[in-house]
Amino acid sequence: MPRLVKGGKYVYGWSEVASEGRIVIPDGAIADYNLKLNSKIILLSGSRRSGGFALTTISLLKNSRLSSILDENPRLTRFKLSKGETIRIARRICCWVTLNTDGSIIVPSETLKEYGVNIGSLLLSVRGSRLALGFCVKGPLIEEARNHSSLTLFK
Repeated sequence: MPRLVKGGKYVYGWSEVASEGRIVIPDGAIADYNLKLNSKIILLSGSRRSGGFALTTISLLKNSRLSSILDENPRLTRFKLSKGETIRIARRICCWVTLNTDGSIIVPSETLKEYGVNIGSLLLSVRGSRLALGFCVKGPLIEEARNHSSLTLFK
């Protein structure tokens, strides 16, 4: 897994958003974050700087500084929202989707738009904290990644 700049974040590569909202999660990220295929995962809006979203699980959130998201929103925690239905929690947009057996997620196009993502977008998959896998759409990391033609494209 490459680092784009010395001391910078590691990236897995680019994930292209297919026409039906399908996004492939890199195998390395599935292993690093101990994600289980055919399980429910949480999407949280990304930072203002990088946009996009972060992908995480209930178990990763439980013992983090973001655990209040779970405590204050039982509909999300118990997956009582429709798949891909968003709710606002403070300044974050949150929803849940399924990590399919082929290592992909499908996010409805309306939901993608709420995260500032479009069909056909290239998302930079970034190993962030141990809390969540980032899928960035803008910012300096994206600009630097465009200079690295050797990054893998997942689609």
